[in-house]
Amino acid sequence: MLPVSRGWRFPLSAWKLRSRTATFRQYAKASTSLPGIAPEEAPPIKIRLREYQEECIQAVLTHLDQGHKRLGISLATGSGKTVIFTQLIDRVKPHTELADQTLILAHRKELVEQAARHCKDAYPMKKIEVEMSSMHASGSADITVASIQSILSGDRILKFNPKRFKLVLVDEAHHIVSAGYLKAMEYFGLSKKQPDSPALVGVSATLSRFDGLRLGAAIDQIVYHKDYIDMIGDKWLADVNFTTVHSKADLSKVGKGANGDFHPSELSGIVNTDEINKITVGSWLAKAQGRKSTLTFCVDLAHVEGLTNAFRKQGIDARFITGETPKLERSVRLDSFKKGEFPVLVNCGVFTEGTDIPNIDCVLLARPTRSRNLLVQMIGRGMRLHPGKKNCHIIDMVASLAGGIVTTPTLFGLDPSELVEGVSPSDMMRRKERKERESVDDGNYDTAASSKPLTDRVVFTDYDSVFDLIKDTSGEKYIRAVSPHGWVCVGPDRYILSHSNGSFLNLDKLSDSDDDSSDDQYVVHETLSLKLTDAEVPFGKPRQIASAATFIAALHAADTYASQKYPYTIISKMQPWRNKPATEGQLNFLNKLRLKTDQLTADSLTKGQAVDMITKIKHGARGRFATMQAKRRKQNRVRLKLEQEQELKEREKVSVGPLLAE
Repeated sequence: MLPVSRGWRFPLSAWKLRSRTATFRQYAKASTSLPGIAPEEAPPIKIRLREYQEECIQAVLTHLDQGHKRLGISLATGSGKTVIFTQLIDRVKPHTELADQTLILAHRKELVEQAARHCKDAYPMKKIEVEMSSMHASGSADITVASIQSILSGDRILKFNPKRFKLVLVDEAHHIVSAGYLKAMEYFGLSKKQPDSPALVGVSATLSRFDGLRLGAAIDQIVYHKDYIDMIGDKWLADVNFTTVHSKADLSKVGKGANGDFHPSELSGIVNTDEINKITVGSWLAKAQGRKSTLTFCVDLAHVEGLTNAFRKQGIDARFITGETPKLERSVRLDSFKKGEFPVLVNCGVFTEGTDIPNIDCVLLARPTRSRNLLVQMIGRGMRLHPGKKNCHIIDMVASLAGGIVTTPTLFGLDPSELVEGVSPSDMMRRKERKERESVDDGNYDTAASSKPLTDRVVFTDYDSVFDLIKDTSGEKYIRAVSPHGWVCVGPDRYILSHSNGSFLNLDKLSDSDDDSSDDQYVVHETLSLKLTDAEVPFGKPRQIASAATFIAALHAADTYASQKYPYTIISKMQPWRNKPATEGQLNFLNKLRLKTDQLTADSLTKGQAVDMITKIKHGARGRFATMQAKRRKQNRVRLKLEQEQELKEREKVSVGPLLAE
């Protein structure tokens, strides 16, 4: 433990002690070995691939043989993605005699350096060059590792002849549909599948986009997937335990940043307070004080300072690394952390991707996020195996749900408000299965499902009228927790977002299909209103906007589209008009369907509630209620028959003991 100094403050000036010139010289000196290396200086390292790594490589080669060009690989953090794609280099056949070069693209300096090191180890006889910052490749090397920012700077990309390349590899490929990557893909002839283009293989642990953009703009097919839950089960990754802590931070007024996640400075202002930092440190002391190596994620530099101070005040030796930490200082501090010389390393935006610190046995998520990708990347830092490491404890500081937060329970399909303590992934899955069993049953009842009494097996939500159905807001709870917009649940797994002109978006779960060609389970359609035109029908034909394999991905796609096409004042769930009294027109519409003795008034209904109820009615609430009533009657008949059969069986039993009189 370090001694506590009263009023100890972060020496912010120390972050900038080294001049940019000195840092540049040191960095350039450390990087001069990257462009090439003589064989006798570095004998090749023989790598024994894990079974799934070889399976992955074979999947890529098979699809290339079938004529596919733009492929994606989905592998959990810690699975050795860099090993896999560097091993691919010699095993991908040139499509022409001229094409014998390979290009590796990444968006961060650490990823470029990591890939270059792997290539040097795997191919000491090949010429390897780096295109990054002040390092300029010749364009003729066997393998070029480039940062996407540098290769697109000025005319640097022009020295690379696309016809000379057989393979383009992209690390952290969930970024591949950003403008920069798409520009590079176009230069190398990969905007679409072409016979004379190189093969493209993108690798990521999170092959989805937070902004809803589809990866199909750059990747045609995911050829291999191994989830981190599978990796844990197969003992390739360390087991994890999850604990969520309600920090009570109110994120309802935190806006969106450029990438769709919380605006950093606004988020920092909410979570970087003495009270919240004290709760965070207290949670770590209560749940993970015995852990040897905790990696902590913060929002920004101010949050790093505040939380590091909070740890220090409790006598905990917490140190930090940020994007502004000089490279030499960062290296020394990181080596000390890997050696276990201090227990807590605090960072912001440095260790989310491409970081290999296997000794991490605790990850403290002190920054809330809307991004599932970011959440998975942060958790993944603690999943690597390490001698003596039994598991990794994930502590997720969960704030309020009003801002659309994504929490560790949401990774397992649970409600984001679910609070857990010390549970494993298998515990999470069992909890999800239990929740599903306890969820509303709309009548799909299997009489052979259990030997337990019928009333114990099925949990029903009964509505006495269609108005009870449309007043039920439980369907909106989750979607409005993860979306800034006023989506309305109009049926099981079906949601509507309405435009003021009558047009609307429909997010729906696809029914089971025999078509194995697509993994998409959720689809978003837009239906345009034609009421202001001379059309004979009020609405146009529904047009598909997006589809996705997960509810969250489809929702983000829909939200991205709506934010560009629909009025913010109409679709935002936070608009003041929603809390004003219902209008006379709204009340008249709803009261026509109610008994004269049970009329709604402006005192009993807000404008927002009225809009939601009218939306449900317009999108089939009356039909849904009638269907539920019919199913309920059928279930009652089934129940009555089972009870009668059970009564007959009871009468046939003979047991020792006194007989009861009728």
